[in-house]
Amino acid sequence: MKILVAVKRVIDYNVKVRVKSDQSDVDLSNVKMALNPFCEIAVEEAVRLKEKGVAEEVVVVSIGPKACQEQIRTALALGADRGIHVEADAMPDSLAVAKLLGKIVAEEAPQLVILGKQSIDSDNNQTGQMLAALTDMPQGTFASEVVVDGDKVQVTREVDGGLQTVELTLPAIVTTDLRLNEPRYASLPNIMKAKRKPLDVKTPEDLGVDIASKVSVLKVAAPAERSAGIKVADIAELVEKLKNEAKVL
Repeated sequence: MKILVAVKRVIDYNVKVRVKSDQSDVDLSNVKMALNPFCEIAVEEAVRLKEKGVAEEVVVVSIGPKACQEQIRTALALGADRGIHVEADAMPDSLAVAKLLGKIVAEEAPQLVILGKQSIDSDNNQTGQMLAALTDMPQGTFASEVVVDGDKVQVTREVDGGLQTVELTLPAIVTTDLRLNEPRYASLPNIMKAKRKPLDVKTPEDLGVDIASKVSVLKVAAPAERSAGIKVADIAELVEKLKNEAKVL
């Protein structure tokens, strides 16, 4: 089995995001970038499947500027075998990303495609679903458990009402949720080995995909600041304030 994992370069989740003064976008100057946490979980799951003998090869793909190769190398250090970089100066929207991934899927013919359920920058939560529609592959989203058995994969999904288990026929697409696994840390020897692993560079033109965005950003604004909380001495004071000030009782 070959597993294809899509990863994205995002602002590190420990960094406080700043908005540009003209509100056109988020300020990325001198900001630490990292592998999207949900994508990191996807890489970990693929590597675990390889370690169990379920998969023979894990291929990582990322779309974006040349700097994305840093995140591909991170994924290679975590255990992936080779990388594919689709180099694009502008960050394509979700549909364009899905179309590019669809072309990579057609070229690589993986039996399983794993993506993070969403990226922490745009929070769209739609690329995996779009890719499934474009490739006509079954999908299991929000996975908290993935079990491969022959030509089937059972995906336990986290839904509003609890957990739902679906069985998909391979090839299939899975998007990962937070509780699927705990990603490992890359060791120094594996970081050094990752520098020698193959990384193929393509362009949207090579894949025949127009990445011109169909989405226009009107304005980016920081969330409104909340007022500071207060401390209360006892339960009686808490109830009094909830009743008379907050008026929730």
